[in-house]
Amino acid sequence: MKKVIHTDEAPNAVGPYSQAIHAGDLIFTAGQVALDPKTGKMVAGGIKEQTRQVLENLKAILEAAGSDLSKVLKATVFLDDIGTFTQVNEIYAEYFPEDQPARSAFQVGALPLGALVEIEVIALAR
Repeated sequence: MKKVIHTDEAPNAVGPYSQAIHAGDLIFTAGQVALDPKTGKMVAGGIKEQTRQVLENLKAILEAAGSDLSKVLKATVFLDDIGTFTQVNEIYAEYFPEDQPARSAFQVGALPLGALVEIEVIALAR
């Protein structure tokens, strides 16, 4: 059985998808870009500011599902420029200081809304 997860503390979906799905013991988030949930606009700044907003959005979604970042099993990071990977890691390490989840990272051709980074996660529900 699946349950749709939605919170106003993260950006609304910009297409026909859910912020996250809770299925069994797992939560699957949609990829998050650096939209400010209050304004619906991309945050100002560069890759570090965008990475921080993406992780805050994911944190809010997981909390709405009754989980949190410490329960993330797998993260997938999409970058518009793999050269920013070190900067993304600096911010990422603040949100995952220990017992880091498994992770994949890719440079992609383009991201929605001109984003510099997009991250999706799979987390334990409890």
